[in-house]
Amino acid sequence: MSNILITGGAGFIGSNLCEALLKDGYNVRCLDNFATGKMENIQPLLAEYPDSFELQTGDIRRPEDCRKGVEGVDYVLHQAALGSVPRSINDPATTNEVNISGFLNMLIASRDAGVKRFIFAASSSTYGDSQSLPKVEEVIGKPLSPYAITKYVNELYADVFARTYGLEYIGLRYFNVFGRRQDPNGAYAAAIPLFVKKFMNHESPTINGDGENSRDFTYIDNVVLMNKLAMTTTNPEAVNQIYNTAFGDRTTLTQLVTMLKDILSGYDPEIADVAITYGPERKGDIPHSLASIEKAKQLLGYNPQFSMQEGLKEAVKWYYTNLTD
Repeated sequence: MSNILITGGAGFIGSNLCEALLKDGYNVRCLDNFATGKMENIQPLLAEYPDSFELQTGDIRRPEDCRKGVEGVDYVLHQAALGSVPRSINDPATTNEVNISGFLNMLIASRDAGVKRFIFAASSSTYGDSQSLPKVEEVIGKPLSPYAITKYVNELYADVFARTYGLEYIGLRYFNVFGRRQDPNGAYAAAIPLFVKKFMNHESPTINGDGENSRDFTYIDNVVLMNKLAMTTTNPEAVNQIYNTAFGDRTTLTQLVTMLKDILSGYDPEIADVAITYGPERKGDIPHSLASIEKAKQLLGYNPQFSMQEGLKEAVKWYYTNLTD
């Protein structure tokens, strides 16, 4: 069975990838510095898969950690990054170090180790100020945040490494991923876990803006599926490409909060009475996001199994069972 390195493997998306690929019988190494990842996300996997799961504590900003990480590896699933548009606005330098310098370190290490394919987390933030909907991979706008710049630079570097050194890549532009193990705590928590936590505490969630901004919320299992397809595809036309990774449907923030409230009221009827509040727009936010997933369907055979509503039910079930202050 192939050997896989998952950088950022203790994070939300990374730990779900670790779990899915271990279940499929792969040998998996997780490289994480625990800046945003959590040991609790992977502890059960270390216990369950002692022979096929390895943890390497390290930092992609250190070339030697990257070199050690790719030793004997067939595929890299590069998830390690500092996410969050607001974080990048508050601290562009660290975001750049991790997301660009760290990314380049991983590309160099992968090239030198003869890795078969480098699959990485790109971002829908790359679409920037482009007004067109749905978003198609070839049409992007100007970046609206330091984070968006870093994720676009990743795509450019990967393409140059493919052309110059023959390193195969596939970049996955994630659209607002949500699901089990997404952290509801901290200054840069994502919307869905944050809203769930607020409702569970009978506190009003605050929507940035008028609630009409829309997103293509994408359940984690769809993202896991895309990573598997990217890793295993034998279609020569499918490699050295960027793909939207989404469900292909959009939901306004007001619709999202209303759905969450309905689902959570089934667990705790008092949640039905919690009011929703509205605050100022957030800097660097794009107003609308909706992915075309035609390219992934055609070249990778992608067929997402979870709509936003189906994913939300699964996610809420997980949060209700696992969320404690």
